[in-house]
Amino acid sequence: VQLQASGGGLVQAGDSLRLSCAASKRTVSNNGMAWFRQAPGKERELVAAISWNGSSTFAANSVQGRFTISRDNTRSTVYLQMNRLKPEDTAVYYCAVARGSWYSGDRSFYNYWGQGTQVTVSS
Repeated sequence: VQLQASGGGLVQAGDSLRLSCAASKRTVSNNGMAWFRQAPGKERELVAAISWNGSSTFAANSVQGRFTISRDNTRSTVYLQMNRLKPEDTAVYYCAVARGSWYSGDRSFYNYWGQGTQVTVSS
């Protein structure tokens, strides 16, 4: 499975961005998916995750109320809507496919990763 992430860019604090991650195989509709991010000098962290059918989602405390994850299984695509962006959201954002139908905060639970898309938020 190949994942193509897009939608990153340079924005100002308070702006919005929507990230997209398209999978090369429709079989990912049976898998949980997630967005992670990694800032310079920091570990990769889970930002948001979604179950295979979208019935369950997770958002990290730092982004709750601002970021929303969703998916369209007809397009094999997962989205991350990011509102009210802050400078501390600056990072490379990675999408990932889980080994099962749900999700986890453990990176080893994910076996396919996108190439990453840079999000930079200026103050």
